[in-house]
Amino acid sequence: MNTDLSIIRLILDASPFVQAILAALLLASIASWAVIFEKRRLLKQAMRSAGQFETSFWSGGDLNNLYRELARAESTPLGMAGIFEAGFREFGRLKQESGLSTEQLIEGARRAMRVSQLREMDRLEHNLAFLATVSNTSPYVGLFGTVVGIIRSFHAIGAVQSATIAMVAPGISEALIATAAGLVAAIPAGIAFNRYADKVNRLEVRYDTFMEELSAIFQRNAARRDLGDTAAPIARTAPRQGSATAPGREIGGRVPE
Repeated sequence: MNTDLSIIRLILDASPFVQAILAALLLASIASWAVIFEKRRLLKQAMRSAGQFETSFWSGGDLNNLYRELARAESTPLGMAGIFEAGFREFGRLKQESGLSTEQLIEGARRAMRVSQLREMDRLEHNLAFLATVSNTSPYVGLFGTVVGIIRSFHAIGAVQSATIAMVAPGISEALIATAAGLVAAIPAGIAFNRYADKVNRLEVRYDTFMEELSAIFQRNAARRDLGDTAAPIARTAPRQGSATAPGREIGGRVPE
């Protein structure tokens, strides 16, 4: 065996099976880093968009104007804006139908918002499972390559009368490189998965909270309809803490005609 212990030489001298393991781990690492950068961009954009929409929603503008802006947009609204657009459109459509109770109006709007939220969560969670798979399986794949490399080294030792450290070291080093490669692929993927999964969960909580707030606004408007005030605007009152609108302020906005 060659006594040169440089990493490149060890990889070149490795058995075809160990080289295949290293190539698979390299591809997994490259793919996971591509997912990491793409997911970082996507979640950063989603969190920024949610913050901007919340500011606009509680800024005191007309809800109907906000809906029209989203409906006229060239691209389909995503995230919190998409949830609002779906719920507002469905509420306006159901409100034009006669014979529907307040509960039916709210339930219909909730279903529309829920569908939009599920689509958004599916978009945000896309490829997170791949990061988890790379994180969980790469160390075992590398360990498998290590075991095969050590077995190969022992077979080489058995073919000679006496063995020295100089003969054993290259084969053992070659085997351990597979384990190191598995860890190199797994650690960044595991860190990214935990970090991004937490961000996705936080966004889901924000979406759920917004859906409850919007449902409360719809319920107040539907209650006014039941009282005969069909022209009553949708009122937004007492926004949650930290929003841009002062507590108790009412903001007009009719549902879409």
